[in-house]
Amino acid sequence: MKVLNVIAFLCISFFVNAKEYKNDTIPATIKIDRFDSQLAEVKEALKKNAGYNSKIAFFVDMQIKSGKYRFFVYDLIKNTIIDQGLVAHGSGSETKIKGDLKFSNEVNSRSTSLGRYTVGRSYKGMFGKAYKLAGLDATNSNAEKRAIVLHSYSAVPSEEQDYYISNSQGCPMISEDFFKKIEKIIDASKSKILLNIYY
Repeated sequence: MKVLNVIAFLCISFFVNAKEYKNDTIPATIKIDRFDSQLAEVKEALKKNAGYNSKIAFFVDMQIKSGKYRFFVYDLIKNTIIDQGLVAHGSGSETKIKGDLKFSNEVNSRSTSLGRYTVGRSYKGMFGKAYKLAGLDATNSNAEKRAIVLHSYSAVPSEEQDYYISNSQGCPMISEDFFKKIEKIIDASKSKILLNIYY
């Protein structure tokens, strides 16, 4: 029973208010100052557009290497990270220095585009169910032209790795297990969820 209590305590300690978990319980990969800045921008955007989901937002920190959790599901009401997973970046974002990325909004660049997106309707494509993404910034305005979507891929692992994972063609590509969790959130949402990809 004591063991179960300790496990429960550790789980609760992880999913606490963002301002409380900064010191010891924040995931080691997150740079809290940068995250707080991105969070503030998303909350400001939500104030200006009542049509977006004001309870949940997705954040992807591309400074974190691809083998580590860098896709975060954030509860905007409780100020809590409620889930996290691996996400691939575009092969065109690779540079000669591993882990150093470049970004592009150009068609056929196969690169990740930074910026805020709205997660749109789902459809069935070559990777199965996927969600269309619409870019909201000058840095990702060609998302629809480039067919940038949120989808899963069997080669993306579910757990963190010590090595870099496979690349996409520019899409935020996640594991099948993580996608199953994400799709429940998206499908249950009555308004569009914001996805913020930053570096």
